[in-house]
Amino acid sequence: MEATEKEYKKIVFQCRSLFEKKLEDYGSAWRILRLTSLTDQIYIKAHRIRSLQTRKIRKVNEGQESEFIGIINYSIMVLIQMKLGLVDQPDLNSPIALKYYDEQIYITFELMKNKNHDYGEAWKDMRVSSLTDLILQKLLRVKQIEENKGKTVISEGIDANYHDIINYAIFALIHLSR
Repeated sequence: MEATEKEYKKIVFQCRSLFEKKLEDYGSAWRILRLTSLTDQIYIKAHRIRSLQTRKIRKVNEGQESEFIGIINYSIMVLIQMKLGLVDQPDLNSPIALKYYDEQIYITFELMKNKNHDYGEAWKDMRVSSLTDLILQKLLRVKQIEENKGKTVISEGIDANYHDIINYAIFALIHLSR
């Protein structure tokens, strides 16, 4: 499990570095996005990954890796939005936004360690295409929960689904980096 944690942290470093650079370029403009808009953006990225995995011809010169990174960073934005709520104007400077980013990554990392222990690192035997499908399934679940105004009868909430999505995307990036 030590190797997994090291690889996980390396991927998180890459994602966080990109998030930080985009904060410099755009500020926290994403703070005005509703949860449903962020969900749709993540869905588009996951759908593109699946398309790249099934089609032989690619017309845009960006691969799966950048889309998985986008899924991770947008998912963290969702979790921050859930914590802070929607605003009409960007309201976070870079240090504060990065503090919230780190907080969400910590929660997600701890979840990964616990699940990874219980599942015996089963993700290592999974295909990237299966991880993609699981991300899409989680997004469809989130869309349904959003349609139900956040209410569930027995299932986990939106935040739990996004923590899993982040972990699946990180596992996919670990596979792709090998």
